[in-house]
Amino acid sequence: MDQIETARKILSEIGMPEKQQSNLCALTLLALCDIKKQDTLANASNNWIRIHDIIQFVNTNYASSYAENSRETFRKQALHHFRNAALIEDNGLATNSPNYRYRLTSEFLSVLKKNGKRGYKKALKDFLTNHESLKNKYKSKKAMPMLPIKINDKDYSLSPGSHNQLQKAILEEFAPRFAPNSECLYLGDTTHKDLVRSVKKMEELGFDITLHDKMPDVVLYRPDKDWLYFIEAVDSVGPMSPERIIDIQRMTQQVKCGKIFVTAFLDFKKYKRFSEQIAWETEVWIAEMPDHMIHLNGDKFLGPRS
Repeated sequence: MDQIETARKILSEIGMPEKQQSNLCALTLLALCDIKKQDTLANASNNWIRIHDIIQFVNTNYASSYAENSRETFRKQALHHFRNAALIEDNGLATNSPNYRYRLTSEFLSVLKKNGKRGYKKALKDFLTNHESLKNKYKSKKAMPMLPIKINDKDYSLSPGSHNQLQKAILEEFAPRFAPNSECLYLGDTTHKDLVRSVKKMEELGFDITLHDKMPDVVLYRPDKDWLYFIEAVDSVGPMSPERIIDIQRMTQQVKCGKIFVTAFLDFKKYKRFSEQIAWETEVWIAEMPDHMIHLNGDKFLGPRS
């Protein structure tokens, strides 16, 4: 059995959906393992790697011809699902950062190293005991109730999950307290990226909406103060880092409103994990204590920064 078929077989045994057992996914797994045609999985490693490196690896070692602009294909078809299945982890940076990287989780690496050896079935069983197979997860997700929410006086439904629970809390708990009477200009559901996107209003305010793929998770506009709130709902990646603020500033060069940058978390434990990445002169809101804000730099309370 060649390496690609071996990788495909492992993806099947770990419970990946059929679409995530494709050639591209098998090659992605081999690149993450740093396994060439002549290697064995006993030598698999879990070094940090970029999507660019994955493409270069499979093109060089497996006679593939993926173009550099196929990065999003690798992300959507393979890496996104690998992470959902706990096969890989990321380094916590914003996805548009040039230093954003992935690696195999140590748990899955130990399973891979036992492939073809005594103890592989037990290692596989132990992994699946601790991490439900993605096939079952996706099946369950389809049956899970949606999250009802009212946005700009219209009824919407968010797909289930902790990220959208946080976005729901931002609109229902944060906004009434700290952005009263604001209008939601943008909200990206985890399934439907542009669930709310008020193109006309954003154009009036001076947004370059051609860059909507770099929009933060939630954008609110408070007309009485002429303030814009750019809010990142952080579940696993993407706080308001200095790099993220530069991206948003570039996108809103023509916007004259006051700009407020907020990082939102479900709980304090998650905030502590990302606290060192958050930029100064920004705000932090934590859903489990909704009446309070953390102001990074105590020179002033909530408001635009000059």
